[in-house]
Amino acid sequence: MVKKASLNIPGHRNTHVLKVLFEKETAEFINSRRMLLFVVLTALITISGFYAALSGLAEAFSGGNASADFLFLKLFTVSANSIPSYNSLMALMAPFIGIFMGFDAINSERSEGTLNRLVSQPLYRDNIIIGKFLAGLFISAVMVFSSGLLIASVGLISTGLIPTAEEAARLFLYLCFCVIYIGFWLAVAILFSTVCRHAATSALACIAVWLFCAIFISLLAGIIADALYPVNGNDMQSLLNEMKNYSCELNLNRVSPYYLFGEATSTVLNPGVRTINAVTVTQLSGALAGNLTLGQSLLLVWPHLTALAALMLIVFTISYVSFMRQEIRSR
Repeated sequence: MVKKASLNIPGHRNTHVLKVLFEKETAEFINSRRMLLFVVLTALITISGFYAALSGLAEAFSGGNASADFLFLKLFTVSANSIPSYNSLMALMAPFIGIFMGFDAINSERSEGTLNRLVSQPLYRDNIIIGKFLAGLFISAVMVFSSGLLIASVGLISTGLIPTAEEAARLFLYLCFCVIYIGFWLAVAILFSTVCRHAATSALACIAVWLFCAIFISLLAGIIADALYPVNGNDMQSLLNEMKNYSCELNLNRVSPYYLFGEATSTVLNPGVRTINAVTVTQLSGALAGNLTLGQSLLLVWPHLTALAALMLIVFTISYVSFMRQEIRSR
């Protein structure tokens, strides 16, 4: 009789160790004090977005301006009383969820001396950083889907709006975008946690990257576009430069994950968005107004989803290589 030896296969052992590390990192974060801050931040985004949606829908219905199409999705896009919508809050605050998850993932283990004991165990070294990343991504996904489903459930009870199958699919796609967006910032936080010795330094570096992506890239994009294609004059060349100026600024803005996420999610949640690029008057001539199907909207934002996922994987790969090349010694 041939005995089964699956437990002696290196790949099987590697998967088992990765699962153990994943469960360890997930349990440690759930039992930490940081989890309370994480829950509070997610709750603030959820409550604020839902309050803005209810107020905005009430104002729209009272003014007779509410469209009957895809009202359920407006729970995530409507803002009111100077309170941003849930989508806007997620684009602005979701990076902090990823940063909270990973800014001290490696350097805290190194400073406490637990990393040296961890790598001395019979496990592959890359399982450590992969386990931390997967655990953070899993917790972020649970929180994001819980937040989105909570808004959908309370909105269903409060307004009586029943989502259609297409609205439910668009909501699921939107929440997947949110998870990938948070995953990118989680990868950035782990990268700085790997290359920086102190947790405070890595946290400040992550916040600096967030500020640059959220604010300064748009400013630089406008300055560069105006320098390359000036539109301040009244001559014919300035008129010809308007389209080039807009396209240049748009493409430069798309370097930022913040802009990519906002553009993609606004297209997914609003079927009335028919294009995300510059459109001339000639192209609009004869066009019929209407909503796009989910497949057509997905064709518009598929490059954004691919770019966000690629950025997340590239940043994590850099942190992975950096961690594998570091020398770990007892201090």
